[in-house]
Amino acid sequence: MLTKEILKQVRQIEIKTKGLVNQVFSGEYHSVFKGRGMEFSEVREYQFGDDIRSIDWNVTARLGHPFIKIFEEERELTVILIVDLSGSLIFGSIDKTKQQIAAELSAILAFSALKNSDKVGLILFTDKIEKFVPPRKGRKHVLRIIREVLSFAPEGKSTNIKVALEYMNNAIKKKSIAFLISDFMDSGYEKILRIVSRKHDLVGIVLNDTRENKIPKMGLVKFTDAETGSERWIDTDNKQMQLLFRQMRERNIAKRKTLFISSRLDSIEVDTGQNYIKPLVQFFRMRERRW
Repeated sequence: MLTKEILKQVRQIEIKTKGLVNQVFSGEYHSVFKGRGMEFSEVREYQFGDDIRSIDWNVTARLGHPFIKIFEEERELTVILIVDLSGSLIFGSIDKTKQQIAAELSAILAFSALKNSDKVGLILFTDKIEKFVPPRKGRKHVLRIIREVLSFAPEGKSTNIKVALEYMNNAIKKKSIAFLISDFMDSGYEKILRIVSRKHDLVGIVLNDTRENKIPKMGLVKFTDAETGSERWIDTDNKQMQLLFRQMRERNIAKRKTLFISSRLDSIEVDTGQNYIKPLVQFFRMRERRW
């Protein structure tokens, strides 16, 4: 049974994100993603001014004069939100956890899709697939997605992005827009990432927290791994430990960015302690300029 507090949070997220969609993201979403899905309609004779890249060379060769392919914009697109709910997502050193930010980002993307009459689906994962909500339309469906991301209690604690992407690849046959929302504290998903990004329009949304970049000096502190449960005492004042932590973090970030670039995967960096509107707007405008 849902608690009143969860329902209240869902309602607050709806009010906040619907306002952002109406004021900022609706037009951006439409200009970036509408028209991306095109389906073949017919061929007709070439006319002066037509784009020569649309010439159907097979028909042209058979009939002896140029014909071009005509494509129509797909009337309906599908958006899939692939959301990480592993143990590290409950972390947040300022006002909100990564999971709460993930819920708000999911709401913005879902309401943007809804406003453009697109379907939205949801895949929740940890080290396994926790829940799949098939793509549908409607406000109630979007509210359900927000509620699931915000309050779903997963069985798993660790992260397996490979499992999530393999499920996406098998479950969603039609080319879709997919947002992978995670802190990407994982490895071994490189191959399937490239496969899915070729089949679908895949975008990575990377959730960061400022405290993960540098451990504050607090003396001897016991740290607990949120995904494995292992505990370890660490001297946070130790300069060598601080250096090793920073180097490990920088290596992981560099490895992820290199993977995204080599896979031609667009990404959005979101910090839990900062406003996520700016990176989202920058992403949409970058995509609009490109297309």
